Amino acid sequence: MYKILIVEDEPQMRMGLRDNLEFEGYTVDTAEDGRVGLEKILENPYDLILLDVMMPHLSGFDVCKKAREKGIRTPVIMLTAKGEEIDKVLGLELGADDYITKPFSLRELLARIKAVLRRAGEAGNAPEASGEVTIGNLTVDFSTYDAYMDERAEPMSHKEFELLKYLWQHQGQTVSRDELLNEVWGYEEFPTTRTVDNFILKLRKRIESDPARPRFILTVHGIGYKLVP
Repeated sequence: MYKILIVEDEPQMRMGLRDNLEFEGYTVDTAEDGRVGLEKILENPYDLILLDVMMPHLSGFDVCKKAREKGIRTPVIMLTAKGEEIDKVLGLELGADDYITKPFSLRELLARIKAVLRRAGEAGNAPEASGEVTIGNLTVDFSTYDAYMDERAEPMSHKEFELLKYLWQHQGQTVSRDELLNEVWGYEEFPTTRTVDNFILKLRKRIESDPARPRFILTVHGIGYKLVP
């Protein structure tokens, strides 16, 4: 049985989500603000976190960032009344797995939850790179989400790790932008394929000696990308 944490400061919303998710068969825990939510995330195992953005003490963005910095890889769906693109981009770059804008229907939320849990399960069954892996100028450990360049720690966002990990798991194969959006970001409408291109550029700057002439992450024109080991 999946265990979900709801971090939401609006009591009516928090209790409504709890009741509906419990009715669907999920085990549910709740937190009334970002500070309490972060404490629970760090102290308890969850299968999924529903995380409101606008909260007292710590925003959802802050909670997500701090949890990822502590090595928490639990899938996160951000809940917000804001719909601006910059908020979506920030949430993604901080490590959110999906993003839903209030007001939303219960049916839509349940579909998002099932999709994120499904992807998390598939990722757990995918072939893993054991130990440290060196790709060009970058050495990464996908199990600890550590990266090094010239023996110095190299800070990378959660999504950069996830994107590189997916390419590594499918090395030698051409992976379309749409596949990367679906499997790494999990979005049907947002972000756009341009987001994938921007993240590929970031990875190339870390991996390639000459990012303008890549040797490891190759562009397959009109389709997507291929990681050549």
